[in-house]
Amino acid sequence: MQDSHTVENDFLNKITKIIEANISNEQFGVSELANEIGMSRSNLLRKVKSLAKVSVSQFIRQIRLKHALDLLKQNAYTVSEVSYKVGFGSTSYFIKCFHDHYGYPPGEVGKKDFSKNDPVLEKKPQKKLKLKLPVIVLFLIILALLVYLFYPEVKKEEELEKSIAVLPFINDSNDSTNVYIINGLMESVLNNLQKIEDLRVVSRTSVEKYRNSPKLIPEMAKELNVNYFVEGSGQKVGDQILLNIQLIDANTDRHLWAEQFQREAKDIFQLQTEVAKSIADKVEAIITPEEEELINKPLTDNLLAYDYYLKGLDQMHEQTVEGLVNAIPFMEKAIELDNEFASAYAAIAICYYYIDIFQIEKKYSEEINNYADKALLYDSDLALSLIAKALFYLQGFEYELAVSYLEKALKYNPNSAFVINLLSDFYANHIPDTEKYLEYALKGIRLNIAANDSVTTSYIYLHVSNAFIQTGFVEEAENYINKSLAYNPDNLFSQYVKAYVLYAKNGDLNETKNLISKALEQDTTRIDIMQELASICCYLRDYETSYYYYKKFTDIRETQGMNIFRHKDGQIGFIMEKMGFTDEAEKYFDRYKEFAENDQSIYRNLNLAVYFFYKGETDKAIEYLSQFSEEENFHYWIILFFYDEPFMENLKNNAEIKKIFHKLENKFWKKHKQIRSSLEKENLI
Repeated sequence: MQDSHTVENDFLNKITKIIEANISNEQFGVSELANEIGMSRSNLLRKVKSLAKVSVSQFIRQIRLKHALDLLKQNAYTVSEVSYKVGFGSTSYFIKCFHDHYGYPPGEVGKKDFSKNDPVLEKKPQKKLKLKLPVIVLFLIILALLVYLFYPEVKKEEELEKSIAVLPFINDSNDSTNVYIINGLMESVLNNLQKIEDLRVVSRTSVEKYRNSPKLIPEMAKELNVNYFVEGSGQKVGDQILLNIQLIDANTDRHLWAEQFQREAKDIFQLQTEVAKSIADKVEAIITPEEEELINKPLTDNLLAYDYYLKGLDQMHEQTVEGLVNAIPFMEKAIELDNEFASAYAAIAICYYYIDIFQIEKKYSEEINNYADKALLYDSDLALSLIAKALFYLQGFEYELAVSYLEKALKYNPNSAFVINLLSDFYANHIPDTEKYLEYALKGIRLNIAANDSVTTSYIYLHVSNAFIQTGFVEEAENYINKSLAYNPDNLFSQYVKAYVLYAKNGDLNETKNLISKALEQDTTRIDIMQELASICCYLRDYETSYYYYKKFTDIRETQGMNIFRHKDGQIGFIMEKMGFTDEAEKYFDRYKEFAENDQSIYRNLNLAVYFFYKGETDKAIEYLSQFSEEENFHYWIILFFYDEPFMENLKNNAEIKKIFHKLENKFWKKHKQIRSSLEKENLI
């Protein structure tokens, strides 16, 4: 019989061989290794962390670097050739990783004498202790006694992550009008489980695609990356509700628990609570007293009001304007029957927000605010009430207030993919914070990646890739943007984000221009791509082409009265000036200055610095740039494109600017390292 140490070595040897077989494939990462070894990603992360004391991504990198060292010792390849042979897409990143791991750059390998033990590569052999047999036996007895006294229970080799997917419940009745009741039961059980922080519960939209799917549990488990499934079926017969619930081990497709519930309709709220608690108990999830209080709180005591609420909810889930409009009367009827029905008030506010979302002139701001306030009045701890109020502030551009409500909503519903994705968007676009943006983007993908269609999934992966690249994770960003395009090759956002990811990797602006040009050729009306192409042409000092695209962009923007991409007005002014349109240039410079002065984000001082650089007032520009260098969590593009800016043409050797930029670089990479460590601890990378 093998001892545990041998089993552990066998496992690490096995995954090492798999990594070595894929050593040149830069796309081979944690997910690919998990697929090859036949384990869930989360289980692999825990097992490697336990045995090797490093994360899976670090373990893969170590194998790549060891193989690189062996190749470099042969003195037959250049550093660049070796970097690609061991799966590093970027030579500069390979050099950085090699130096961090071995303590010297790869170019030094040929100069080292490996006939002697290198202290960086090998530990010095320890002298063997010569112990007589009785001494060894005595030592083992003492060790066994200590284990018995202090560790009376042997921990399981591996504790499964408490990750759950609640599949759509099946209506057992021939009466199709009962569907919304069964859907409501599923929704309530799901919502109650989502309130438990010790669980990871994937979103309703992630499981909806499996409603009529022939896929088996192991297939769905692989797609959703969960360890448990909840299946349910039921019907309403008269005033009786019959509900069958099963809990399934996703890895073995084995039923862990099954129970049939028969309750009177008036006891539906207790039934929802009982089912959720039973499931949590079976997977040994910890429910805090605060969480239990939230789970025990019924949405309403009025059955008919709840019935109307479920019908409205069914309409909302259609995710169409028509569905939202149809949902409101049902919610209003629910409120007529129970005028303290907080969830119904919140639902109406949310409906009005999304009906209004694409309107230039907002029609329903007052309604959103009034219904959100009513929801908070009757239940201030309800996540839906807090979301409704956050959406009101979002519509009014009061971002700080909106975020405070969303963060409180997440406290009461830690598994809400809706809230997490809203927060991710906030920290990307409204209150820039690259660390929080990436954190929430990764948390969101764990709850909501198996979306209803490939288009939505493509956008989710795009979001994560963008979050990665903004924090300097080039390899990870490329991995996710490739996934995004694999799901939807026609996703033009992903096409031009990939162009920027590849620039971060290769530093080739001409490649960037060509890729963005190809994206624009597919839809010549896309003004977002127009301004990106104009900007790249500006960096390439191709001012005529830049002017051509900026002119098209500004004409459309002005004609349609759109207040977008104001941060580009400074560069537009510069291009106008270069092309001899002085009056036009001044107009755009003035607009850019106004934008910069009113900017409430961390980039205000940077934008002002850019303005004064464009105007040739270098001292003022340096002053603002110095103030910006005190900020934290700024995105990678600043480091990447700073010296590409045309106003830097004659300032590259300015000692003060170089000093500030060096400070920004050091700050960024220090933060990058901190973020990596934090994400690895949370098993997010």
